[in-house]
Amino acid sequence: MVLNTLLARQSSATAPYDWILAITFIAYFFSAFGNGANDVANAYATSVAARTLSMPQVGFLSMLTEFLGAVVLGARVTSTIKNGIIDIDRFEGRPGVLMLAMGCAEVGSAAWLMFATGQGMPVSTTQTIVGALVGVGFATQAAVTWEWTGGSVSQVAASWAIAPAIAACFSALYFGVLKYSVLERKDSFKWGMRLIPVYFGFTSAILALFITIEAPGSDLDALGAGTAVGIILGVFAGMTLICYIFFVPFFERKLIRKDTRLRVWHIPLGPLLRKENVHLYFPGKGTEYVTNYYADSYGRVAAGGKATHNATELEYDHERATDEPAVTGKTLGETDKDVGAMSDSPSPSTSGAGTPLANKTGYVAPYQRWIVPVKEMSWFNPKKLWNWTKFLLLRGVTIDAISHDSDLLRAIHSRANRYDVRVEHLWTYCQVLSAMLMSIAHGSNDIANAVGPIAAVYATYNSGEVNTRSPTPVWLLVIGGFLLGLGFWFMGYHIIRALGNKITQMSLLAALLSSSVLLPPS
Repeated sequence: MVLNTLLARQSSATAPYDWILAITFIAYFFSAFGNGANDVANAYATSVAARTLSMPQVGFLSMLTEFLGAVVLGARVTSTIKNGIIDIDRFEGRPGVLMLAMGCAEVGSAAWLMFATGQGMPVSTTQTIVGALVGVGFATQAAVTWEWTGGSVSQVAASWAIAPAIAACFSALYFGVLKYSVLERKDSFKWGMRLIPVYFGFTSAILALFITIEAPGSDLDALGAGTAVGIILGVFAGMTLICYIFFVPFFERKLIRKDTRLRVWHIPLGPLLRKENVHLYFPGKGTEYVTNYYADSYGRVAAGGKATHNATELEYDHERATDEPAVTGKTLGETDKDVGAMSDSPSPSTSGAGTPLANKTGYVAPYQRWIVPVKEMSWFNPKKLWNWTKFLLLRGVTIDAISHDSDLLRAIHSRANRYDVRVEHLWTYCQVLSAMLMSIAHGSNDIANAVGPIAAVYATYNSGEVNTRSPTPVWLLVIGGFLLGLGFWFMGYHIIRALGNKITQMSLLAALLSSSVLLPPS
């Protein structure tokens, strides 16, 4: 139906090139899918690795945030990809050649992204499409825009070095402030409780700044710097107040009173949680009031490189992680059964005596959970068809993407500093908010990598002449935003496994600043 709509708008000059449009459109599907499968992990990998979010939760969140970023904020960077890399004037009077060139770039980008993702190789989708367009420029003898102009190859390439540098600086600055204002202070949990509302407000203010700058139709000159600053400060003050009213009582009951029934949906109770006998709707089950973020899948906690100022509390959690079967790495709201759905299990580790260690999360791999019980059944059995459907649709978000059985990685982790797990827990909510902001930034920025070539092909096909200046159709962004989330849902675990605890998460401000100057950051 989509192709019929496209063909109905064709120009007689480009009528012979229907097949190019069709192939490019198919390649666009795979390019956007591969983009989501590979690049969305940049935003959510550390949240999964830290057990702040589970894979199913990230799957749903990524569908939402990538779609919002692509559709609401995604048109601005698209022009860099379709106009700024090679000299379009080379194709003047030859619309078919331009369509073929852009189609080849889309196919090449899609093929590499799908291959790299399947191999678990984190790659830059921006480098992929820019490289494809440069290759097309060489093949067609079109001039590649090397000079330092807006959206040129040199500026995009410079961003590959500038963005990590900016990210490193802001991440180091942010963590340094957090380290010396909370983590390294005596009674760090007390200081964490005092300052967490400020960090909530700061994170929300950054989100407000991003939306103010990137929202469609936003004009900072017309809005005025004073109004923009007022919006940001208002969000900061409002979120700080909300945190004091609702989140602080929640943290007090959960982390000081150690109420194991408390879940994230109890936050709206706010001050009522300070009462001794408060009624909790839908109370949670379990014996752990906080996740031990330092325990691996086998319940072991490697010795830290630096003692915490709250050693007693941390040692208590470490003992529970090693001596009791309760530590599951669950996020708020999950039950043991939920976590049990996760995943393709790694090889079992062994203790010093050579005895295999049981994985304390109790998960069951998707294949063992859904396929093995119905393996001998007839294909006409509805239960077998239903189990296979669940396996195909849910495997990508129920695979265990964080467990490892590497002595080297455990040795590296053992050198990391250890802090009070209660303090760590305070920042899980900010981490979720920041991960969502990063995902929105990715959707708004990197959708251009997939939609740029097809937008040029589509505009040229409709007009019958070389045309890359037309606005990107919203329906292309809608399809791309959906495919970004879908790609992560089915194949994102490959990159989550590769990233996990191995690299530092990119700063929000790096993505924000890169997007603001129309430079793709990844």
